[in-house]
Amino acid sequence: MVRSLVEVLSSRASGEPDRIAYRYLTTGECDGPVDTLTYGQLDRRAKAIASWLQQRGLAGSRALLLYPPGLDFVCGYMGCLAAGVIAVPGVPPQGRSQNHRALNRMQRLIADANVEVILGTRQILDALRPALDALTGLADITCVATEEFHDEIAGDWREPDITSDSVAFLQYTSGSTSAPRGVVVTHGNLLDNQRVMTERMGHTPDAIAAHGGELYVSWLPVYHDMGLIAPVLNTIHLGATSTLFSPLHFLQRPERWLDAISRYRPHTSGGPNFAYELCLRDATPELLDRLDLSAWRVAFNGAEPVRAATLRRFSDTFARAGFRNEAFYPCYGLAEATLMVSGGSVDEAPTVSGRPGDAAEVVSCGRPGMTVVIADPDRLEECPEGEGGEIWVSGASVARGYWRNTLKTREVFQASLNDGRSGFLRTGDLGFMRDGELFVTGRVKDLLVIDGRNHYPQDLELTAEMSHPAVRPGCAAAFSVEDGSLGERPVIVAEASPDAAREIGEISAVIRSTISETHDLSLRDVVLIKPGSIPKTSSGKIQRQASRAAYLDGTLAVLEPAGRPAE
Repeated sequence: MVRSLVEVLSSRASGEPDRIAYRYLTTGECDGPVDTLTYGQLDRRAKAIASWLQQRGLAGSRALLLYPPGLDFVCGYMGCLAAGVIAVPGVPPQGRSQNHRALNRMQRLIADANVEVILGTRQILDALRPALDALTGLADITCVATEEFHDEIAGDWREPDITSDSVAFLQYTSGSTSAPRGVVVTHGNLLDNQRVMTERMGHTPDAIAAHGGELYVSWLPVYHDMGLIAPVLNTIHLGATSTLFSPLHFLQRPERWLDAISRYRPHTSGGPNFAYELCLRDATPELLDRLDLSAWRVAFNGAEPVRAATLRRFSDTFARAGFRNEAFYPCYGLAEATLMVSGGSVDEAPTVSGRPGDAAEVVSCGRPGMTVVIADPDRLEECPEGEGGEIWVSGASVARGYWRNTLKTREVFQASLNDGRSGFLRTGDLGFMRDGELFVTGRVKDLLVIDGRNHYPQDLELTAEMSHPAVRPGCAAAFSVEDGSLGERPVIVAEASPDAAREIGEISAVIRSTISETHDLSLRDVVLIKPGSIPKTSSGKIQRQASRAAYLDGTLAVLEPAGRPAE
């Protein structure tokens, strides 16, 4: 019985050492330079890193991974697993992002995980060293540039004593106002979620063979669960080949993603809903004519609300390039369940249904790959089919809990129903089940209750984005604040294009009137902010609570009206 992905990698390297595991587009361009990593090379690099860690007695300790986009992260991550060291993927603060907030978060993460060593590239570590020297308690932390290790030391590697219950890595959640929490993911969790993903996404040997072994194209950040568990680890699990490139290169030119899918013709590729919106923005006739998306079988859409309008517009627009609506694959998951909980059916169009209590469209996130219950968290009872409640899940993919946080672990990972069923993970997400499919409707903590009525923030955000072309798609946050005797009132914060500074009053008025007509709500405030300034998680999700806190603190990057004199 396979106990870990380390054993899987060793088997791949032994059987097909020269097979390419990953290719990396260093500029994001298919015609640009490409780095490759075979299974044999990955196995040697991972074991060389593991050998160095073992020789220093670091088994069981935590190693923070700070790598730029590229293949070094994969080697460092697998090296930790092969050494019995607990990997802690991190976001390397660099360039403009190396600010006080980013460094403070990294310091809290290092302290919470009790990190003993930082693995990265020489370029990253040299840039980070002055900041570490200035931070309390971090000046003496060991930093190691793993690309400088020689493969020869892989011969000194010794297989660690790994069981399914051994901790593989800590996936730190993107806390908005609270301290980051490390989700404890075991080797058993990883293997079970690979099973769920493989089955739900139709990654059969025949399907992979039909695509010439090409499994994924991905620009998703590998330090985040979606970018790590799916395109990186599922590739090793199945012995396939995947193409990776930087999230920054995707954001600079979204068409690079579609070009790579057209060139390498993978079975699976995807991202959050906003990624499809960005592609629609650049869908020129010239682009549509040069693309061939006919081989794309699973276009997964997850990590944020899946919008039916986006699916329709993308399918209609890119049908000209061979994209099929049946390829769309809405899915749902979270770090606390390792990653995937449910997913659509391959080669079937997504199901769209009305939400309980109103006519708003909700896209199904498919059938669960583990036990899912819709619970009334107050009565601790399972809700009838079609009735909304909190999504609770259980199964072998559910993580052990939060690192060194017994109280929160008990609250989130050990929920029980009145009928005696126990051991559920409370996801904090709202949804309902219908005909065996899971529909996700929002977050418990983000739900707006105005005058006794429930309003989902993503509905208000979509209305705001659609109300005026100057509002940037996927860059709005809706939340409520206390407004004296009026009680809780809604606020919209939205990024607007730079030239919108000439018409701030008009845009705000349009948003107010459209929200009023569509949702029968009177907004307390509309705040237009500068592009790229709305708080988001590392995976691109809107941080509504952080946006609310910034609004109340007066720290939003407000877009000033054109012509207003500087203070």
